[in-house]
Amino acid sequence: MASRSLRLLLLGSLGVLSYPNVSGISIETDNKNVKAEEFKEAILSCKHKFSKAMSLRIEWKKIQSQGVSFVYYNGDFTGDLRGRAEMLNTGIRIRNVTRKDSGTYRCEISAKSEEGQRLGEATITLTVLVAPTTPVCEVPSSAMTGTVVELSCKESEGSPPSEYQWYKNGVALLEKTGTGSARAANITYTMNKKSGTLLFNTVTKNDTGEYFCEASNGIGLSQKCSVKRMQVEENSSQKKTNYQSTSEKDFKHTKSFVI
Repeated sequence: MASRSLRLLLLGSLGVLSYPNVSGISIETDNKNVKAEEFKEAILSCKHKFSKAMSLRIEWKKIQSQGVSFVYYNGDFTGDLRGRAEMLNTGIRIRNVTRKDSGTYRCEISAKSEEGQRLGEATITLTVLVAPTTPVCEVPSSAMTGTVVELSCKESEGSPPSEYQWYKNGVALLEKTGTGSARAANITYTMNKKSGTLLFNTVTKNDTGEYFCEASNGIGLSQKCSVKRMQVEENSSQKKTNYQSTSEKDFKHTKSFVI
């Protein structure tokens, strides 16, 4: 008897309803993985086959890493869903969803019958999709030829995570795939659309130009940073080498002419 009481207490602390003579029932949902854009509405469905005449107890809970909390309890919404959500039969409509609403929700329905208490539940995951914000771009204003230069682009609000596209002088840069047009263009840089980096292993004067980056994730409008110019100057050591090479050629030419 003591062990049974302890079990009921533990179940209660976890947010799980426990009843004597409980039998399972089938609870269904139209969509176990709901996706909704931020500031729009989301519907979490929870369906049962009980008779309308039966007395039902409906509860909704949100399962988080720090524990289980009530969303709908005793005929009322709680927390930040109060005034923003409404019941659709036994399901929920959430208006003006925010990224904080993302998470796992559990619908629990219980009903009394001649056979005793009957209980069923369904779990739904809500993912709120968020459009990207303006990315932050890091572009050096100047660089020396022959050096390694990396440009970066990042925004952290988008969900799912954004992909990034770099532009030079208003033209989209190609990815270095090693095949097709990218290979034919003899690309000297590496663009990572996932991380947003644009890497020049050996930058040249031809890489001088105006650069900007665009972030997009399929939600809302893509966002771009302001245009920044990178000026590539010839390395002084290369200038010296080029001068020596030119001088040697001139000397040989003069010597040949004298002979």
